[in-house]
This record gives sequence, structure tokens and C-alpha cells, in this order.
Amino acid sequence: MPTSAALQAKRIPGPLKLILLLLAISTFISYVDRGNLSIAGPTLKDELGVSASQLGILFSAFFLTYASFQLFSGWLVDRFNVNWILAGGFFLWSVATAATGIAHTFAIILVFRLLVGIGESVAYPSYTKIIATNFPEAQRGFANGVLSAGLVLGPGFGMLFGGLLIARYGWRPCFIVLGLASLLWIVPWIRWMPKETHAVHTDAAGAPVFLELVGMRSLWGTCLGLFCGNYVNYFLITWLPFYLVRERQFSMDKMAKIGGTAYLLGACAATFSGWLSDRWIASGATPTLVRKTFVGGGSALFAIFVGLAVVNGPGYCIAALLLGVIFFGVVASNVWSITQTLAGPKAAGRWAGVQCFFGNLSGIVAPAVTGFVLQRTGHFYWAFVIVTAVGLVGTASWFFVVGPVEQVIWRGKLQAET
Repeated sequence: MPTSAALQAKRIPGPLKLILLLLAISTFISYVDRGNLSIAGPTLKDELGVSASQLGILFSAFFLTYASFQLFSGWLVDRFNVNWILAGGFFLWSVATAATGIAHTFAIILVFRLLVGIGESVAYPSYTKIIATNFPEAQRGFANGVLSAGLVLGPGFGMLFGGLLIARYGWRPCFIVLGLASLLWIVPWIRWMPKETHAVHTDAAGAPVFLELVGMRSLWGTCLGLFCGNYVNYFLITWLPFYLVRERQFSMDKMAKIGGTAYLLGACAATFSGWLSDRWIASGATPTLVRKTFVGGGSALFAIFVGLAVVNGPGYCIAALLLGVIFFGVVASNVWSITQTLAGPKAAGRWAGVQCFFGNLSGIVAPAVTGFVLQRTGHFYWAFVIVTAVGLVGTASWFFVVGPVEQVIWRGKLQAET
């Protein structure tokens, strides 16, 4: 049996590199699909005649089902073959995205956004299960960094390509083309998805029951930390294009270039931060020090720089947004490494499901609160203030509520060993 040090020193084998690439591509696609409505927001609002509050409801609709189905999805990926669950969810969200492009009423678009949320709810429990099962501690930073690069590139590509496409052809082709093209991902996934020979064997023995899981303080720390970080992120994904076009008076082309550049830099930061965190651990630092430094420190800077984007002129706004998204990449590279280490392979799906459920409630709250504030005040100032305050609460949670970043010894495992 290889030692822990030997496992950590091994390079990622070729088949797992391919799997990691496919997972990163699926993350990229999921964030393009969840963010494309915000890019279409100004055009769609004018075409359908919806109010700012109705637009906020459409932005929130995805997150309503996305969050609500997380507990079920987490149970599914721990109970059944995670590979096929991911493929099924991917198919559902891609078809629903394409169908949005042919909808002509507020109600029908609302239904399709709810379906996109159901499909995407399997994504992060699946990713967490696959990485916790296949990658040792000292490789998880890089693995999650690559996935996070896809997460960060998705909104950037959506803003750049989607913004340019909408400016030239309207918002409907954007949904139809991106949704149908996404389905091509399923073919290589079925061909190269993880096989038994590349996975650590897990079974039901030693897995925690639900009550034991929700009794962990660290679980609630990761839930609060993810909620607050997601509040900032989802504010950017849903309202940033509208803010840049309507309040800052940038053209659609300029908005697309700003967003695309910011998220490209964030993706580079995510990959580099994941690699750097693994090297730091390999040099002898504890996962607690490394992961909390990247996630806690990065989340503070993410929130502060995003908040500063509303204060000064256009040049300062662009610089603050660029720095904010860069630090979002730093955070994203290590968030799920913390979860995977704490939960271990047997509980990774369920822990991720609970964490995603609570963490993504912010996707319901942030767009709706922003729409309400915008409608009441007529500008974005107080929305940005709220964003920064919530982000700093998340920083405190990562540092002080989450305990040591080491695998929890579940009661079921102790009973199995005795």
C-alpha cells in the first residue's frame, strides 16, 4: 500500500488529466449557461417589457432550483454512479438553455431557467465526489484550480462572446447556439469518464448519517463562507453587465471586453493559486494554513475590490473589477479542496450537497435584493455596499468557524474499524 507521501508525490496520470480537463470544460459551460441571461438582460428587458424587479426574479429563478436540489443531488452522487448522474444533469441544463432562446414570455423563460437550475444542481456534488475519490491532498489544489479556471472563464466567455453575439444578432441566437453546442461535451465524457481502476474504492460502510453530518461546525462554516462568496460572485454574474451598460454607460462591446478580460485574468489566478497551494503543502505547510490563507485572505480582497468599483470614475471602476475577479480566482482554487479534505471520499457528495444548498441560496437572494435596491434608489451604490459587507462576513467564517482542515473521523468509520 503506497504511503501518503508517495501518493502526494506522484504526478497526475494521463487518464485523470483528461478527466480533469473534461470536468473543467463542463464547469466552463455551466457558468456560461447560468450567466447568459444577465448578459441578455438589457436587451431582454426592453423586448419583453419586464420591470427591474421581474428581471431580478428571472436572475434568481435558476438559483431557486439549483439550491433546492443540492441535497438530493448530493445524496444521488454518493448512492449511484456519479458519472451518469453528471451526464444526465448536463443534458438537461443544455437543452433547457437552448429552449430559452425560443421563449417569448416572462413565464416560459422562468420555467426554462428553473430547469437549468435542476440540471446544474448535480455539478458540484459530482465534481467534489470525483476529485475526493481520485486525487490525494497534495493534488487537490491544482485539480480544483483547473476546475475553477473553467468556473471563472465561463462568465468571462459569456460576457465577451455572448455580449458581442447579442450586440450583432440579438439575444435569442446566443441561447440556442450555446445550448446546442454544449451537448457535444457528453460524447467524450461517456468515452473517457472515470473507471474503477482510477478510483479509490468507496462503499456505504463508514459513511456518516445525515444528522452526524449536519452536526459538524466546520460544515456550517463552509456553508456560510460559500454563501457569502457566492453572493459577491452571483451579483457580478447577474447584474454586472446591466451595471456597466446602464449606469456606467459602457457600450455592449466595451462591457464584453471588460468582463472577458477580468474573468480571463481570474482563470489564470485560479490555476496558478491551485498549483501554488499544492507546492506550499508539499513543502511541509499544513492544509489548514494553506487553504485558509488562500480562501480567507482572497475572499476579503475579492469583496473589497468589487465594492470599490462603484466609488470612482470609469478607469478606477475597471481596475477594481479586474482585481476583484483576480482574487475571486484565488478563492475559487481552494474552496472545494477544504470540503474534499474535511468530508473524505465517503461523505464528499453529501457534504458538497449541503454546502451547495446553503451556499447557493445567495443566488436567490443577491439578484433579488439588488433588483429591489435598484428599483428603490435608482442606482447601484447601496447594492455594492451590501456586497462588500456580505463578502467580509464570509472571510470571518473561513478563518474562525471552519476548524482544522483535516479529514473528519466519522462515527460510522470508527464502528467499521472496531
